[in-house]
Amino acid sequence: MPLNPKDEPFPWKQLVIVGICRFSEPLAFNSILAYSYVMVKDLGIHEKDASFYSGLLLSAYAVAEAITALGWGAISDVYGRKPVALIGLAGVALSSLAFGFAKTYWVALLARFVGGALNGNVAIMQTMVQEMVKNPAHEPKAYATQPFVWTLGGIIGSAMGGFLAQPAKYYPGTFSEDGVFGRYPYLLPNLVAALGIVLAIIQGIFFLEETLPMQEDIEEETTQAALFDPTINERAPLLSNAHSTLPRDAGRPRDRSSISRASVTRASRSRAFSNSSFRNRSMSIVDGLRQIRKKPSFLEDGMPSAIDQRFDIRRDSFGTMHNIRMAHHEVLPAPITRPNPTGPKKTFNHTVVMLTLALTIIAFHQMAYITNLPVYLLDESTKDGIDFTGGLGLDLHDVGTFLAVNGLIALFTQGVIFPFVVEKVGVWNTFISMIILYPTTYVIVPFISALPEKLVSPGVYLSLFLQGLFGILVFPCALILLKNATPSPLVLGRVNGAAMSACCLARTVSSPLVGVVYSAGGSAAAWFFLAGCAVVGALQLLWVPNEHVDSVKVENIVKDAVQEAIHPHHVHISDTDSVAVADYED
Repeated sequence: MPLNPKDEPFPWKQLVIVGICRFSEPLAFNSILAYSYVMVKDLGIHEKDASFYSGLLLSAYAVAEAITALGWGAISDVYGRKPVALIGLAGVALSSLAFGFAKTYWVALLARFVGGALNGNVAIMQTMVQEMVKNPAHEPKAYATQPFVWTLGGIIGSAMGGFLAQPAKYYPGTFSEDGVFGRYPYLLPNLVAALGIVLAIIQGIFFLEETLPMQEDIEEETTQAALFDPTINERAPLLSNAHSTLPRDAGRPRDRSSISRASVTRASRSRAFSNSSFRNRSMSIVDGLRQIRKKPSFLEDGMPSAIDQRFDIRRDSFGTMHNIRMAHHEVLPAPITRPNPTGPKKTFNHTVVMLTLALTIIAFHQMAYITNLPVYLLDESTKDGIDFTGGLGLDLHDVGTFLAVNGLIALFTQGVIFPFVVEKVGVWNTFISMIILYPTTYVIVPFISALPEKLVSPGVYLSLFLQGLFGILVFPCALILLKNATPSPLVLGRVNGAAMSACCLARTVSSPLVGVVYSAGGSAAAWFFLAGCAVVGALQLLWVPNEHVDSVKVENIVKDAVQEAIHPHHVHISDTDSVAVADYED
């Protein structure tokens, strides 16, 4: 007899294994950010165009991932999450090695693109966490592990890129100019990242358990598919025909009340795999791929960000590492029927559209900042004093340090500042104030060059702190407002998918676009361009209706984890759990 979900233990072991897999990926992603600008120049790109080609190099991974992510999701629905996750890691490792050995720009670009195409983890890892957590009380803590682990890996990856690139130049006593690391100056950080990923793959092979809950009753699955629009959950399995090995709750939100009704034992998983023929699985994949056009089709995970890029407004984390409760939720239950064919006009109402546009603008200039900053730091200055054309003329070690500290700033802001500000100031006030203040982040950067040398680093850190503060505070608040403006829980997935697709597209095009501006007009032109984008975001607030949101309660996962470590047998169940259940009640 299966355990009652409330009696299920917290899956520490599996979450640690998944966390190691997630931790290994940003080692490769973020290390490239530190040195891509100088690498592009070393590969023969003219300095005037280097900022554009550097941005293109960074976004190539995301483009390839967008094309293939849902296809990998369809395959994982049939063959399981574990093999797809491990294949994704292997793809990142091979891409990193090819990137490190690249002697021309186009080989490096191809390596990045192939790595993104082979990596399906953007659609897998969060789903694995969702499927391995059976107890509703454990969900917030479990979901919080992913953005935390990604940020932690990004901190180390940034340091690796800054301190391990060009080793023959910075460590001539250890690495020879005629040796392999002299001939391939960007191989070492990629090799270290690839080794870390290989270790993650090995531990995954032996210890990672398959999480895909298999179908036990085709008739019940067919009934569920008829009741719920399969597009409401862009991370749920893609398949819907009778041959698929779908989770029972496919195509419906991950709600607390459904967990007890859809608990699946490990024995049933193995039975489903053994009973499915290769032919039926292949047919399921084909049918799943046919459904891609109905799904949000632009996801990306391979670029740094201050908040979790895989946000989901159906969950209470809202892209943060916390559990956020709204006392009175405005998303009202709706009849269990398919949305009306005329629903899109009502689903994407004026408030939803305006909030999605606000999120897209924020995502655009936020990503452009973090990818343009290394270019500005490494670019040579053209004159003393205020330099609106060149950069600060720093080295890779400085860039690695700045980016690593930026990760620490993000962790501190999320863990300490965010809960305090949002609870005290309120969601709406935090949202509008951060957007109004955001342009200051970009306006101050061109004037850092005018500071005395000893104040240059503090000036850069100030800009990093403001960027992290504004981004980490405003993005979750915008997601809360978006959820609050959604007319029905049955369309939360559709609204979430549209917002995520728009934000990811904005992040992907922002890097090369700001590179074009930098190349054409100099450093100040790029920063003032981003400031202008932020001003447009502030002006756009005039068209964003003030959707009332009652005071929220932020359950600080960091504080709860510390308390649980001190008192391991004390289980805290929030008195607001009933509110969360009501949000998704059938």
